[in-house]
Amino acid sequence: MTDTKTPRDLNAFIEGIPYARFLGISVDQKGNEITTVMKFDEKLIGNPLLPALHGGVIGAFLEMTAIIQLAYETGSAAIPKPIGLTIDYLRSGKPVDTYARAQITKQGRRVATVHAEAWQEDRSKPIAATHGHFLLKTGEEAES
Repeated sequence: MTDTKTPRDLNAFIEGIPYARFLGISVDQKGNEITTVMKFDEKLIGNPLLPALHGGVIGAFLEMTAIIQLAYETGSAAIPKPIGLTIDYLRSGKPVDTYARAQITKQGRRVATVHAEAWQEDRSKPIAATHGHFLLKTGEEAES
């Protein structure tokens, strides 16, 4: 039987997600508060003329933030599957480190709804926000 409890080290959980590794995502955890961090790297630039982060990178970062929050709060090591994700791009992402936090707004047995926001220098000025629905795996599904 496989242990489906959340890994103690959320950064180790992220290491199991190849695209999260590529993006350079890590977790800063203080008590029960989780902030994801995406360290700036030149490969994340979508528009070199501005320069600005690629919109797909920002969207993926928000999706990963929601997944990490779900894994932490549900106690499951299984990676939740996105069902639908809506991303609001609020301003250009500058070539600096980006931070995000997520909040589960509704959770059922099989589906959860999550809201996440990403910011850079000032948390009160988000660069993007997302609202997503995720399919949660049950203990038996996580083992397969």
